Amino acid sequence: MTENSPDHTHDPAADSESPSTLRITSKPFEEHRESVLDRAERWEQGEAVPHVVNFQDASRLQRILTPRRLELVRSLMEAPAESIRDLAARLDRDVRQVHDDLHLLHEYRIVHFTESGGAKQPSVPYDTVQIDIELSTPSADATESQASA
Repeated sequence: MTENSPDHTHDPAADSESPSTLRITSKPFEEHRESVLDRAERWEQGEAVPHVVNFQDASRLQRILTPRRLELVRSLMEAPAESIRDLAARLDRDVRQVHDDLHLLHEYRIVHFTESGGAKQPSVPYDTVQIDIELSTPSADATESQASA
């Protein structure tokens, strides 16, 4: 699987209003599925629930959320950019690299774009981005599976 083909799951629908919090997690599929169902139920009851992007593999999360990409996210949380070129200049980075990083983050719905006058304006529409990584040993996973059987 290439870096540009997401192996993650996320919610809510792309056209819905952004919640104030984005949670980026690394959980096994079944655990994430239960979390999605819980959030959907709470959302139906009128609760504010975070947008969640889940990576089933913590190493994939690390490959996507590099320090340079996190720098882009932080900068956009402080202030949206007028264009990709504007953001590259703000961070003193190459425009092509910033473009590629932003589009990858957009695939994961971490960065959003609006178009104005032909320029793509990147933004991060969340007040908070929380990253949760769960690490466990293979033997702990096996023990947990046997205990639940």
